[in-house]
Amino acid sequence: MSRNRRADWRRIKGKYSYTTEEAARALNVHRNTVRNWVRSGALPAMTGSRPHLILGALLVEFLKRRRLAQKRKCGLGELYCLKCRAPRKPLADLIEHRPMTSGRTRIVAICSTCERLMHRFVANRNLEASLREADTLSAT
Repeated sequence: MSRNRRADWRRIKGKYSYTTEEAARALNVHRNTVRNWVRSGALPAMTGSRPHLILGALLVEFLKRRRLAQKRKCGLGELYCLKCRAPRKPLADLIEHRPMTSGRTRIVAICSTCERLMHRFVANRNLEASLREADTLSAT
């Protein structure tokens, strides 16, 4: 069993029904995780008889909803800090951009909270606006 933090909904077939063990195996999570989802009421299942069955389409919908609720958008002038696990403002005057070959540029800055490196990938056409927004907001 690998220690993947995210259950991949693309591994589930929408027209199939899964037992909790089959769903856990397909998602590469522990079977108790799937049982807890069902027990909490977040994941609907047919629990009238044994084994409990979970419709694949409902499982896919549940996983997409769960993933969407966990996403955090970066605001103006923020970069996502992997150490803090949250969008943070960079320290003033410590922002640089590193061009890449694929038409994108990487903005590198230092987190104002934990002082670790943060990265944000920006299309070259949006680079000037992103740097301007980061500079003005980090100066405040």
